[in-house]
Amino acid sequence: MHAAPSASPFRLGLTGGIGSGKSTIAQRLRECGATLIDADHISRSLTAIGGAALPNIAQSFGTDLIDTQGALNRARMRELVFADPKARQQLEGILHPLIAEQTRQQHEAAIAAGSKLIVHDIPLLVESGHWRGKLDGVLVVDCRESTQVERVMARSGLTQDAVQNIIAAQATRVQRLAVADWVLYNDEGITIDSLNAYTDQIAAWFGL
Repeated sequence: MHAAPSASPFRLGLTGGIGSGKSTIAQRLRECGATLIDADHISRSLTAIGGAALPNIAQSFGTDLIDTQGALNRARMRELVFADPKARQQLEGILHPLIAEQTRQQHEAAIAAGSKLIVHDIPLLVESGHWRGKLDGVLVVDCRESTQVERVMARSGLTQDAVQNIIAAQATRVQRLAVADWVLYNDEGITIDSLNAYTDQIAAWFGL
């Protein structure tokens, strides 16, 4: 267990599989006063209308991957990268340097603002391989795979096979738990009030 931070902000990596409830934890920590740096949010902004990644995506994959509004056609790109590992690597080669630069800028701004806790919300923390050395600790939000499938199907309308394909492309529970300093178990029977209470305890430990 790490000692509670004092002068320097604590750099907490937050991760979990799709449907684990990670985003709920992230937002609660933000409400408690943590600075949240959301890798997915940054990625979406880069591929939204006018996003900095779009010219390179259009050049590499063709303009048919850009929708009529001028944003990334996420559904088509999702199909492509799941079917073709090389396409996934190509997309990551475009996005990751841009995400890293925006992350750096937000991190420096948080330090300048005197943040006690900087939460890096990183869905692919384990898969990326380079994040662990840049963090002071990792919080993993964990639940059973069957719970992940149920939650994602309910909220997204995806089929069971589609959800299981997404899960299969992510790190396993065992791999995530292996890098965890803390684990917050969020499965059936745990209410939102209980989840918030657990998260508040984590925030309080950092002086928030």
